[in-house]
Amino acid sequence: MRRVTRRFFNDRLAIVSVVLIVFFFSVAIGAGICQLLDLPMPMRPNATNLERKLLPPNATNWLGTDNLGRDVLSRMIAGSTISLTVGFVAMAVSLGIGIIVGAVSGYLGGWVDNVLMRLVDALMCFPSFFLILSAIAILGPNIWIIITVIGLVSWTGTARLVRAEFLTLRESEYVRAARAMGQSRRKIIFRHIMPNAFAPIFVTAVISIPDAILVESGLSFLSFGVPPPQATWGNIIADGKTYILDAWWLIVFPGLAIFIASLAFYLVGDALRRAAETRPK
Repeated sequence: MRRVTRRFFNDRLAIVSVVLIVFFFSVAIGAGICQLLDLPMPMRPNATNLERKLLPPNATNWLGTDNLGRDVLSRMIAGSTISLTVGFVAMAVSLGIGIIVGAVSGYLGGWVDNVLMRLVDALMCFPSFFLILSAIAILGPNIWIIITVIGLVSWTGTARLVRAEFLTLRESEYVRAARAMGQSRRKIIFRHIMPNAFAPIFVTAVISIPDAILVESGLSFLSFGVPPPQATWGNIIADGKTYILDAWWLIVFPGLAIFIASLAFYLVGDALRRAAETRPK
């Protein structure tokens, strides 16, 4: 861990990405607190003012206003809470399912491995976005339904990765020694094998966060996401697509937020992968 940490923080691009992630995370926490206390951020995100609709960026509204006169900056700050919550919680759901399925499949092998992997293959045959879209259309647009559906659909890649790691590690000498000492399967899996498979699992977890953010933004853009007036980065873009030629700021600023946040997570995941694979000379 010391070696991986040292090599990771020697990557300047990774440090910049971490700073950006911390910034977005801090904004999301601050927005959540403001919403709980009903405080402006800097204005109330759902407050309409038709006299100030479709104003370009100015001294009062730094990122302009939308077609109802709502402050775009305040709505983007409020939307960061939704987008990052979906990303982190959906990642946790998919990671939990993927680790359990992959660990059981890779360690036990045999018919258990065949059954679980055929299930994974069957799920991977369906386009995940359209599967999520269908489930949301049936169950209704709700943030917790969206998180649950994204998590239940996106665990297959993690399961395959964990299975591959377990297939390699289960024949290691320390695992054989643990079996010879009579330790239980649960203890062998979670105490001996899992810590040694942690690095690729953690990289997969980091990279899956922007995937969930992009899926939520796509659902919101198609009006299948969190229902209005709750702001998300996706539905801000959806509201602005009608005025794309007259109010460019409704598309550009939330689009940049999605792009920068997703890129930061991808760069951190890639830096972690390279740091974990690098061996000391």
